[in-house]
Amino acid sequence: MQEWLIVLLRAIGLYILVFAFIRIIGKKHPAKTTPFSFVNYTVIAVITALLILGIFPNLAIGSLALSVWVALPILGDFLATRSKAIHDVLHGRETVLIKQGKIMEENLQQVRLTGEELLADLRQKNVFNLADVEFAMLETTGELTVLLKSDKKPITPYDLQWDVAPQTEPQTVVLDGNILHDPLTEMGLTHNWLNIQLETAGLSLDNIFIGQVDSNGELYFDLFDDSVQMPQANVRELLYANLEKAQADFMKYSYETQDSEAKSIYYRNAERLDSLIKKLQPYLLR
Repeated sequence: MQEWLIVLLRAIGLYILVFAFIRIIGKKHPAKTTPFSFVNYTVIAVITALLILGIFPNLAIGSLALSVWVALPILGDFLATRSKAIHDVLHGRETVLIKQGKIMEENLQQVRLTGEELLADLRQKNVFNLADVEFAMLETTGELTVLLKSDKKPITPYDLQWDVAPQTEPQTVVLDGNILHDPLTEMGLTHNWLNIQLETAGLSLDNIFIGQVDSNGELYFDLFDDSVQMPQANVRELLYANLEKAQADFMKYSYETQDSEAKSIYYRNAERLDSLIKKLQPYLLR
């Protein structure tokens, strides 16, 4: 058999084998793995390359070495899920670098991190003032986790005691000018609804690169023609305005009518709408 054909067959076979091995090892992102895990992936890649080029004198010996470097991490991860001590041995432990606003210099030396590197890591977390940090920890993956001081944290609706509507992930309903049926159905929407929205916005389907619908039913379009200006979605604002108009109309009718029964009905419905508007205001205007 010709040499190029042997290399080709080895490459295809090892590609499938390594692909299966990596899937078994897990879905950890290379940027978030421990240093040893990175070395492990590198060794697997090197052994695979040596096997493809036939540098190993014996294919079986090379395959055995590859299997060992794949099997041991899998075994280690399995044992780590059963024992915290084994987990700490295999993956290491987190290191506190800032505690109660004070830098732990001894811990910095332990992880071989300089002050300049610490400040650079903080800047990557959008923290430019060291005085804003209450607590910082270096994870086993080398990533810095930061907790800001209470008065420096961004304000959330919970802090303001606001009621906010629950959010779900937006669904892409148009891609490359094609309607995606499953996401549209999952949102409880129809093609007719989508066509009405396109007609209202004055858009054609073939000019839409991406179209998404959020949990509030608002549409966002990105067009192939970037010169076209898209109107801002205002579904919630329009709904709120319509509710306010209906409430005002009921109140107006209650003042204008001379029929006491009708006056009572209009006034009662105006009060109900006013109560509903107050409940929906946090969801429609924030």
